[in-house]
Amino acid sequence: MKHRILIADDDESGRSGLAALLSMWGYEVQECVDGKDALERAPGFRPSVVIADMIMPVIDGIGLLKPLAAAVPDAAVILLTAHGSIETAVSAMREGAYDYMTKPVDPRRLRVLVEKAVEKVQVNREVTVLRRQLKETRGLGPLLGVSAAMQEVYRLIEMAAPSPAPVLILGETGTGKELAARTIHQLSQRSKGPFVAVNCSAIPETLLESELFGHERGAFTGAMARRPGYFELADGGTIFLDEIAEMSSNLQAKYLRVLQDSQVRRIGGHEEVSVDVRVLCATNKDVMKAVQDGTFREDLYYRVNVLPIPLPPLRRRPEDIPLLADAFIAEFNDKYGRAVRGLDDTALKLLGEHSWPGNVRELRNVIERAVVSCEGGLITPEALPLAPLGAPRAERANVVVLPVGTTLDDGERELILRTLQSVNNNKTRAAEILGTTPKTLHNKARRWRELQADRDALKRA
Repeated sequence: MKHRILIADDDESGRSGLAALLSMWGYEVQECVDGKDALERAPGFRPSVVIADMIMPVIDGIGLLKPLAAAVPDAAVILLTAHGSIETAVSAMREGAYDYMTKPVDPRRLRVLVEKAVEKVQVNREVTVLRRQLKETRGLGPLLGVSAAMQEVYRLIEMAAPSPAPVLILGETGTGKELAARTIHQLSQRSKGPFVAVNCSAIPETLLESELFGHERGAFTGAMARRPGYFELADGGTIFLDEIAEMSSNLQAKYLRVLQDSQVRRIGGHEEVSVDVRVLCATNKDVMKAVQDGTFREDLYYRVNVLPIPLPPLRRRPEDIPLLADAFIAEFNDKYGRAVRGLDDTALKLLGEHSWPGNVRELRNVIERAVVSCEGGLITPEALPLAPLGAPRAERANVVVLPVGTTLDDGERELILRTLQSVNNNKTRAAEILGTTPKTLHNKARRWRELQADRDALKRA
């Protein structure tokens, strides 16, 4: 395929001469009478190189740089300038121009410069393709997975990353919400700024306001000096608020003000402090139910839920388990100086049959213990802290593994599901074992179905 070159110059004779030369060298060329014409044609023509005169009516060469970068981001721009404006051309290179040439154009230099520009564009395009292929085969950033569910997550992250809009990451404990937030930050224009992660459920309510917004000296007992909060520390970057639904109503109202005004007031302070922060939030709760229950403000929900990203639990993407397990084995081999090659077939099958209530975090913990305790080159079922496949089905059904960090909701759901499994889905018998009623089990199952329906709706939105 011929590489395409777009020429923008209001001088018809100069423009035609360049077009004739470039066509003779094998390039596909389009001519534009000014910058506005070039900007209109560029998206459809998809040029590898744009040659633009510095001085043109409507939109000149300098004014063309930014909108052209948005329209065709992989195109290289070469500016044509008179001798008296070389300083301006050099300045334009700092704004994104590939290079410049003085008029009258030297054909030999033009040919070399265009060839180098085309080569650079070709390499950049190949790198982009390779990155996409790598993402499609393994993952995106620190996130790993080849399943269709994870491909959808990658698509949503790539859509959210360049936007300044708030993001709400939804998912069970251990699904990788902070990793998703870090990936959004790394792919955004704020990647060189700070990334500040705050677990709202891990900080006592009495301290959370001070941690988020900061305080002045003497604001309360023990406040010996002024202290900036997390929002100020994240200025110019991204703040990630995990378990946002754990905030009290009073704190939610103050947080909403920060989102609306981009200003914080330290505890004990009288002045507003402006902050430039991208906000990412996460929760493992059913936020809509929390809104209905009155524990989460409806106006805050709609403010933070601009771009929702639901993360699938591990049990819904079992095809990702081998890839994740291999990555964790490599990680812990390096950490502990081991040389484990992988899992044997039976151990891998055991991982595939487990329900993973703790999700990827639980799998990581299981693999870490297995790498440490493995006595050979391969991890066997004996090295996994899970019920062995050789055990009778009833025996396995009577074992419920809940890793540290599992929420009460997730633990309750796993216990009920495993109990139902052990009695062939007999709700009356399961209710007797659990000390509750069949109606209670039915209501919980209905609530889980509604929650899943809400998540599916968010995924389609």
